[in-house]
Amino acid sequence: EGVLDWADIIGSDRSMPDVKIDPDSDACIFYTSGTTGFPKGAQLTHRGCVAHLVNMQYAAASSMLAMQAATGLEPPAIMPIPVALITTPLFHVTANNCGAYRVTAVGGTIVLMYRWDAGEALRLIERERVTSAGGVPVMGRELINHPDFDKTDTSSLLAISCGGAQVPPDQVQKIDDRIETARPGTGYGMTETCGIITSVAGDFFVDKPDSAGPAMPNFEVKCVDDAGNEVPVGELGELWVRGSSVIKGYINRPEATAESITDGWLHTGDIARLDEHDFIYLVDRKKDMVLRGGENIYCVEVEAAIYHHPAVAECCVFGVPDERLGEEVGAAVYLKPGETLSVEDLQTHCAGRLAKFKIPTHVWICPDPFPRNASGKFLKRDVRASLIEA
Repeated sequence: EGVLDWADIIGSDRSMPDVKIDPDSDACIFYTSGTTGFPKGAQLTHRGCVAHLVNMQYAAASSMLAMQAATGLEPPAIMPIPVALITTPLFHVTANNCGAYRVTAVGGTIVLMYRWDAGEALRLIERERVTSAGGVPVMGRELINHPDFDKTDTSSLLAISCGGAQVPPDQVQKIDDRIETARPGTGYGMTETCGIITSVAGDFFVDKPDSAGPAMPNFEVKCVDDAGNEVPVGELGELWVRGSSVIKGYINRPEATAESITDGWLHTGDIARLDEHDFIYLVDRKKDMVLRGGENIYCVEVEAAIYHHPAVAECCVFGVPDERLGEEVGAAVYLKPGETLSVEDLQTHCAGRLAKFKIPTHVWICPDPFPRNASGKFLKRDVRASLIEA
């Protein structure tokens, strides 16, 4: 009941009504994922969504032209039609705007998963001859670490692109090493920008694995201090962006819109720095820092160090209340099947990569994978609350 047959749809009158659409009217409303607060309805405009699609096409074309200039190798005259494995729900900009938009625009094939499972993803890649896959970074890690990976034909893959969170630098090289035909890539973006703000892939990503890439052409970017003043190149500040893909605002939330957008500049809430080539380096969420005795400790940096340990499958770093220092660094770790790791060994591992005050004081070796939201991101607040309460 309520289902229409495809043959009836394509057999009907398909003439489109003659309507005019204001480019700055709402195209859709996406609710932010809610990992850091109560979800808000972001108003994405037609102009913003179309500009985002152009950004995606620009990122791919400019990367190929740069590689041609660097190596002399010309890209294929006819690019392969993409077959994309979409691993996150279509209510999220990563899947819908960055995945479905791009593939639909060039007449490609979308392969959908009901829910993420690395083994099932490998089976779909082999069966459907998938050319690109990805999702949030933990999905890429689980894919190349899966016991069936070496038994699966992944030769159709050309790209493994991860976004929605910072890709740990070690994972970039592992993807490049494990899959002979595929190159790693990432895009940094937000619901509030209709999709990507930056993009980087291939040799550029391998060369700067801790970077999110340069901003797309329709964005201005700057890093600012707490007073909103731009900081010099190389210094840390909150990343602000302005451009045609920034949302109109949050529906029925004028106070939230005013807090997030100043004179067209969107406050991303991410601490970042720009290098001399305008590549953006994300350090952490502004509200996700650990403040230990007056020192700012960025959770992403500590997580990146922990992920370098071969026994670690998942990790979350967060602040633990401390009477003397305000906060101490806490880390929850889930190990790969069959692996063992003591708290002391993990701290010793971190000591080789981090300053002493950044080494986790509180460590939990967890028996189960971490809870995630529907987009596949860890629910860090839930992990932190359950462990500290316990």
